[in-house]
Amino acid sequence: MRFLLTNDDGMFAQGLAAIKQELERIGEVIVIAPVTEQSAVGHTITISDPLKVIPIHRSGEFYGYGITGSPADCVKLGISCIMDQPPDVVVSGINRGENVGINVLYSGTVSAATEALILGYTGIALSVDNYLNPDYHAAGIFGARLAAELGKRSNPLPFALNVNCPSLPLSQIQGVRITRQGNSRIVDNFVKRIDPRGTTYYWQAGLTRIMDESDDTDAVCLKHKMISITPIHYRLGCIGDIDGLGEINFEDMLGDT
Repeated sequence: MRFLLTNDDGMFAQGLAAIKQELERIGEVIVIAPVTEQSAVGHTITISDPLKVIPIHRSGEFYGYGITGSPADCVKLGISCIMDQPPDVVVSGINRGENVGINVLYSGTVSAATEALILGYTGIALSVDNYLNPDYHAAGIFGARLAAELGKRSNPLPFALNVNCPSLPLSQIQGVRITRQGNSRIVDNFVKRIDPRGTTYYWQAGLTRIMDESDDTDAVCLKHKMISITPIHYRLGCIGDIDGLGEINFEDMLGDT
């Protein structure tokens, strides 16, 4: 079994090392990840600059390929140019901090899994709900087991999953639930400062606030110490009449002024 492993926290992130170790118990792991942190870059792809591929060694051994681009770039370049054979599953993570609700639109971790789906492969985005002191052990074990199960499918239709795991020992996790993307989001809190040369700058210091109540949403499930698995897709269009949109005569907008 073959895995393409990427992330948005960068090549040297602890979460990447944790899931890499677990996946290597199952099959071949090819790490193709950003050289530097790419958190919250969304589904950025690089088109105006070259993408450098840098072989990375750790402890004297080859570790993977560092890419001077985004997580989506890593998936594109990895499958198109670097890997000799295609992956059975693309795994993205383990991200430091949860990716739930509206925040998935900002997430480079999630975008790597979505890019895999666009290219016709199954992708998993894997995150833990602790930014300051994350415990990756349970997420690594569960994520590797899930990737192995998905990789066994014969002639599968590809899909993408956004998986959020409590930062807890495996024995303390209360279960696993298939969820839907909720409305939880970062509530903006910009801290204003002045640099030594007198220029104003701002730090985004907002935190995610749970905006949902239903147990079948990703953030609420995670709050209850359960692993949340949310199927995701790159199609963002809504179907049907939205807030009376069908009542607007768009043809009139094409008339002469």
